[in-house]
Amino acid sequence: MPGRKKELIDLSSSLPDIWRMLTEVERDQLRSNARIVHFKKNELIYLEDETPQDLMCLFKGKVKIYRSGVGGRSQIIRIIRPVQYFGYRAYFAREPYVTAASAFESCTVCLIPMTLIEQFLRNNGDMALFFIQMLSVDLGIADQRIVNLTQKHVRGRLAESLIFLKESYGMEEDGATINIYLAREDLANLSNMTTSNAIRTLSNFVNERVIAIDGRKIKIIDEERLRKISRIG
Repeated sequence: MPGRKKELIDLSSSLPDIWRMLTEVERDQLRSNARIVHFKKNELIYLEDETPQDLMCLFKGKVKIYRSGVGGRSQIIRIIRPVQYFGYRAYFAREPYVTAASAFESCTVCLIPMTLIEQFLRNNGDMALFFIQMLSVDLGIADQRIVNLTQKHVRGRLAESLIFLKESYGMEEDGATINIYLAREDLANLSNMTTSNAIRTLSNFVNERVIAIDGRKIKIIDEERLRKISRIG
């Protein structure tokens, strides 16, 4: 895996939810086996069909989880933000990755061997429940996205994506500009539409004074209207 290097880091503050569930012996094991990896913008973190080996936790930056589709188009499944875990579902399913992951921007990721995590889970009920809850939340989000991406029209899907980005990453200091800059292609892939449809729909939102655009920056002008568009689909 590119960019991998060993690095000292305070895991107790970086992985507080897992750290508090471990015994001192398990914490020592975690310290000895955790690796910190830096990825450049657009660098691949893992690929479809690779064998999963690590639990990944994003410390810094933004990561997209996506899957290749028909005709070379990609569908963005999820966007990971600090401090979220990813890359573990396929290991529990005993199957290769069905998605790929890459860095939206420069990222710092902690990797913990899944064999070690499985060892912890077999002896630690609190940690087992933690992973069950994470998987359950992810399944609920996936179910909701299936409905939204298949039943909503283009305007509703794009409006929902903008709200999702706002709620995931927050706003800049002006309180209106979404704190993530996506290429039109990425925004289209997140919304399950063609890039041309995304560009056209964004232009319509601008003309309706729902949003304003400055390059890749998107400013929400009328959030109530945007949410209404998302609801009615």
